Amino acid sequence: MVGLSFALYIGVAIWSKARSTGDFYVAGSNVHPVVNGMATAADWMSAASFISMAGMIAFLGRDGSVYLLGWTGGYVLLALLLAPYLRKFGKYTVPDFVGDRYYSQLARIVAVVCAVFVSFTYVAGQMQGVGIAFSRFLNVDITYGVLVGMGIVFFYAVLGGMKGITYTQVAQYCVLIFAFLVPAIFISIHFTGNPIPQLGLGAADDSGVYLLDRLNGLHEALGFDKYTDGSKSKIDVFFITAALMLGTAGLPHVIIRFYTVRKASEARASAGWALLFIALLYTTAPAVAIFAKTNLLKTVTNEQDGELQDIKYEDVPEWFTNWEKTGLIKFNDLNNDGSIQYRGPKSAVPNELEISNDIMVLANPEIAQLPNWVTGLVVAGGLAAALSTAAGLLLVISTAIAHDLLKGCIVRDLSEKQELMAARIAAGLAVCVAGYFGINPPGFVAQVVAFAFGLAASSFFPAIVMGIFSKRMNKAGAITGMIVGFTFTAAYIIFFKFVLPEEQNVPKNWLWGISPEGIGTVGMVLNFIVATVVSIFTPPPPEEVQELVEDIRIP
Repeated sequence: MVGLSFALYIGVAIWSKARSTGDFYVAGSNVHPVVNGMATAADWMSAASFISMAGMIAFLGRDGSVYLLGWTGGYVLLALLLAPYLRKFGKYTVPDFVGDRYYSQLARIVAVVCAVFVSFTYVAGQMQGVGIAFSRFLNVDITYGVLVGMGIVFFYAVLGGMKGITYTQVAQYCVLIFAFLVPAIFISIHFTGNPIPQLGLGAADDSGVYLLDRLNGLHEALGFDKYTDGSKSKIDVFFITAALMLGTAGLPHVIIRFYTVRKASEARASAGWALLFIALLYTTAPAVAIFAKTNLLKTVTNEQDGELQDIKYEDVPEWFTNWEKTGLIKFNDLNNDGSIQYRGPKSAVPNELEISNDIMVLANPEIAQLPNWVTGLVVAGGLAAALSTAAGLLLVISTAIAHDLLKGCIVRDLSEKQELMAARIAAGLAVCVAGYFGINPPGFVAQVVAFAFGLAASSFFPAIVMGIFSKRMNKAGAITGMIVGFTFTAAYIIFFKFVLPEEQNVPKNWLWGISPEGIGTVGMVLNFIVATVVSIFTPPPPEEVQELVEDIRIP
């Protein structure tokens, strides 16, 4: 399955080789909106969406809804508020827009630094995900797994640029959505007799009890909170959701996709198609989470005469012992009785089972006793999700360096041929750096969502919104706002994630009870305030810039 999917990506890359800088940066700006929507969906749905999100929902319960609301809600913001205007502006990249709109090389350089930092932060997790998928399923060392992933991405990103990446991402979307939906449909039929997972989620099981009621009952019997209750405060849920939404709307690898269509109306249409394609996976994820969690609890407990009994380790199914070898699931027999005790914090009995979030999607086919080819399909889907996002991020890094920094600031008389060569070299170097981070992941990979989305929300989002909708916003305001928002958010996340001991990273120590995952929203508000105040006390933009802003907003 994996070999066939890789052959497909390489074939598409050869077919769609970039022959100009326009092809390399924006696929010649002639991609059909439906095709662009599908490529955008693949670009957006990373290994975190495919592998980890359903697992997070399975263990977080209602609190996991922030990812569903934030990541899909951000696309509505993009479609209505930003995509058409950025497309009408007609530049290749976000730093290009920032540099020209704020008539400043310093603004361009600040935007390049933000784009590269956000992209490398995000891509590290993708390459590590590729390595882990290879090592766990194909018995290949993580280092070799990352090297194979680097080779595939290098081939179609460096050869094809945005043109190669776009059509490869269409293939990757087809692989990943098929891989996600097939097991979900099988399991929904198994549990409820309903082939539509979204409807199976709200249906009753074989015994006539609604799935969520059954799950709540199992949770409480084992000492956990109700699955449908949340533990986070409303303010924190609001701020995390907002940070994820605004981060989506400010992520450079997502925004650049709207330059690949012919005109502004097509940018809006492709955002709508992308939302539909993303919703297919995102509305299925809660169902997958609940099916998998219910299956897991039924595996480690045995219900007799209305009471739950612990299952003996020797009686566990084969999938359990298979996944123990990966380290994603661990049984520690604390009382040496040979029984698995899976308990929550409210239970007097200690918990003897450690389970990774990632197991819920990856092991789902085996837990539900589906055919082996479904497991292979899920692996290919996870790799497609990781590689498609990695390619989009690497292109952002290469265009930021070659187009925005090299041609925009350092060597302005660069020919198109030289610029295309520089972009390919930058993409190649970016692949190597990303591979290094995949093999030697930095400590913050687990918190990559907090970093990437918080930093994008607090730096890019206000600069883009004010650049489109405020004629009075000048370069001094935009640059100061970006620096203040970016610095505040990065400092808060670094302090609570790395400086402060883990046991002190608790709500009572957070600013207004806002977690590091949600602080990007505060950084964004700070950016808006600082930028507005500074622009009031400094000279307005030149007349031609104000006319440009007026022109962008004319349909």
